[in-house]
Amino acid sequence: MHQPNPPGTIAQHIPADVYARAQATGQPVVIVVNDHTADGIAWGRLLYPFAIAGAVALGGWGLVAALCWLMDVAAHTATVIAGAAGPVGVGGISLKLFNSKR
Repeated sequence: MHQPNPPGTIAQHIPADVYARAQATGQPVVIVVNDHTADGIAWGRLLYPFAIAGAVALGGWGLVAALCWLMDVAAHTATVIAGAAGPVGVGGISLKLFNSKR
């Protein structure tokens, strides 16, 4: 009786006639399975979360630095405007905010 497929489970790329010829002549059939299972830690699975966390942390520090710079610029601007305006007075009471160097 002719059986087109060899018995058992074999790889899809081995033709049935090659398998049957190997069985008839006693020649061994070598099946190579390219399955690589790593013994160590899968660094690819850990890299992305740490990269995202690092980017968030650096972005947060960048935001803090930008806000500090903005407050510094605003304080200097207020100092320059107040110095140029001179004394501030309301209803006859004047308040000199900054000492003049003149």
